[in-house]
Amino acid sequence: MPMSPKVFHSRPTSRFRRLSPSVFSLACLIFGITGVLFGVFSVTRPSGECPDAKPRSVSVVWDRSGAGGGGLNDVGASKRHKVMAFVGIQTGFGSVGRRKAIRQTWLSSDRQGLLRLEEASGLAFRFVIGKTEDKSKMAALQKEVNVYDDFMLIDIEEEYSNLPHKTLAFFKTAFALYDSDFYVKADDDIYLRPDRLSLLLAKERPHTRTYLGCMKNGPVVTDPNMKWYEPLSHLFGEIYFLHAYGPIYALSADVVSSLVALRNDSFRIFSNEDVTIGSWMLAMNVNHENNHALCASDCSSSSIAVWDIPRCSGLCNPEVKMLELHKKEICSGASTFSDE
Repeated sequence: MPMSPKVFHSRPTSRFRRLSPSVFSLACLIFGITGVLFGVFSVTRPSGECPDAKPRSVSVVWDRSGAGGGGLNDVGASKRHKVMAFVGIQTGFGSVGRRKAIRQTWLSSDRQGLLRLEEASGLAFRFVIGKTEDKSKMAALQKEVNVYDDFMLIDIEEEYSNLPHKTLAFFKTAFALYDSDFYVKADDDIYLRPDRLSLLLAKERPHTRTYLGCMKNGPVVTDPNMKWYEPLSHLFGEIYFLHAYGPIYALSADVVSSLVALRNDSFRIFSNEDVTIGSWMLAMNVNHENNHALCASDCSSSSIAVWDIPRCSGLCNPEVKMLELHKKEICSGASTFSDE
């Protein structure tokens, strides 16, 4: 770092004291110009902080009593961040091993890696989790947040029975934070290829209201409290409708904006979140886009999401299986991103 003229005159060295007056004056002039230029450069150049130095994890408050997208506080963003798609990896307090396996395989474990992935793919990834009254679990989660900084924390109780509410809260929160073409719900027990997911979501579509997933015909009713259904089931058998498997599906921005505008009690909530969202998609008359690359039972040259369909609702023993898959060239190799 060059010294300023003031420092030079106040602490001269014996070497410079032996210089002639003219040489000494010239040296002072050179150092003076250098100091001025350095000062101008220091003021005008961008901040030395990393472009993603701002914390990437975010805590939000979810108000289930309000209408529309209200009740989202402490989002930590003055404007919506623009990405092609936001991917919320749904996780829980018992899924530390799953998150570790994901960070060791298809998702980076450091913020610079996440930033490079976002820049290359147009996809932003966060682990989505609720809260618990167990203080030790919350403390452990906070430590993980501090280390990896890749979470979206929602102020909703983290329970299996709350999954439909959590999923709705996720979509509303993601919409408030991110200006995206698609919002993707993914589980933490699948092996995902972000590069191929990016290519799928980037395709031009004639429909702006799109519900994208691996579709199945599932029963409408999974809620035992719906007594009105029992006589119908005796008469007609199970009533089925088309909806996406739960481990991963995507909703276009127009669809999510409609969800945000809904009151939370507008539509019936079933016990299964994939059935709940699927039934709402029928009510909204959206376009169903079926893609079986999102429910591949093994890696292939076109698979996007791999899980043990139909044996498990994700990968069976995901902490082990994810690492095993990642070692296979067919699973992890030949990325479309040159910097991976």
